[in-house]
Amino acid sequence: MRLEPRTDTPLALRLLAPVGAVVAALALCALLVAWTGAPVLRAYGLLFEGAVGSRFALTETLTRATPLILTGLAAAVAFRAKLWNIGAEGQLYMGALAAVVVGGGMLDLPAWALIPVVMIAGMAAGGVTLLGPAVLKVRFGVDEVVTTLLLNFVVLLLVSMLLEGALKDPMGMGWPQSAPVAEAAELPKLVERTRLHAGLAIALGLSVLLWLVDTRTIWGYENRAVGANPRAAAFAGMPVTRVMLRTALLSGGLAGLAGAAEVCGLKGYLTLDLSPGFGYSGIVVAMLAQLHPIGVVGAALFIAGIFVGADAMSRAMPVPNYIADVLVAASLLCMLVAGLLARYRLRRG
Repeated sequence: MRLEPRTDTPLALRLLAPVGAVVAALALCALLVAWTGAPVLRAYGLLFEGAVGSRFALTETLTRATPLILTGLAAAVAFRAKLWNIGAEGQLYMGALAAVVVGGGMLDLPAWALIPVVMIAGMAAGGVTLLGPAVLKVRFGVDEVVTTLLLNFVVLLLVSMLLEGALKDPMGMGWPQSAPVAEAAELPKLVERTRLHAGLAIALGLSVLLWLVDTRTIWGYENRAVGANPRAAAFAGMPVTRVMLRTALLSGGLAGLAGAAEVCGLKGYLTLDLSPGFGYSGIVVAMLAQLHPIGVVGAALFIAGIFVGADAMSRAMPVPNYIADVLVAASLLCMLVAGLLARYRLRRG
C-alpha cells in the first residue's frame, strides 16, 4: 500500500474529515466509559445535556468557548504561515498580566475608553511575547516549537513571582493573586445572572474579520503563500520576514487578548490557575477547524461542550471528568489521520 497525493480534495471530503474525526474519537473513548461500568449511551447523553441542556449549561459552554476561540484563532493564524506557535498559554498569561497592570487603577478612564485600552494592552503583551521566538526563527533559524513551548514555563514562573511579590493583593488573605481590576475595566455581561461576558462577541467578531482578511486581502494572500512555500513567495517578491513577524504579532496578540478577556470578563483578577490549558487546547481547536477562522468557532464550542459536559456527567455517573482530556486528545489524533486521508488516497502496489 502507498499514499498518493490527491490532485484536488473534494469539498465534501474536507467537511467530513473533522466530523469523522469526532465520531472516531467518541467511539474510541466509549471503550473507556464502558470500562468504568457506566452505560455508554447514557453517559454521552448526560455529557450532551450538561453542555447544552439548560440555560445555565449553555451559557457556561459559551463562556468556556470564548478563550478557546481566541487561542484557536491564534494557532490557526500562525500555523497557516507555518509558524508553529506552541506558546499560546504563555502569551495568554502575558495578556492577563498586562490587563491587571493597566486595568488595575493605572488609568482613570471611563469604561468605554478603559476597556479597549486594556484589551489592546493584552494583545500587545501577547504579541511581543511571540515576537522574540519569531525573530530567532527568521534571523537564526531557531526552531520556534522549542522556544515557544519553553517560554510558557518562563512566563508562568514570572507571573508566579509577581503574584507573590509586586502584584500581590494585600486584601487577598495571603493567597497568590493580584488586586482586582477597576470596575470600569470589567467586560459587560451578555446574559444577566450568568458568567457569559462580552468577550464572546469580541471573539466571534474577530473570527469573521480574520476570515475576511484571509480571503479578501493581500495580507491574507501573503500569509497563505508564505505558509505554502516561503522560497517561492520570496522569489515572487513577497516580504517573507515581514509576513512572519506580522503573523507572530497577530497570533500572540490573539492569545494575549484571551487572557485579558478572562481577567476582565470572568475572574476580575489574575491567579496562576486562570487557564486550565486554553493555550494548548487552542491547538486542537485550530486543527479540528482545519485552520479556518469560522471553523474555529464550531471547534471551540465542541471542545468547550466536552469539558463542561464531562463535569456534569462525572457528578451523575462513576466516570471521571478526565475523560474530557482523553476525548480532546483523541480528537486531535483522529483529526491528523483524517487530514492525511483527505490529502492522500491509498493505492495498492
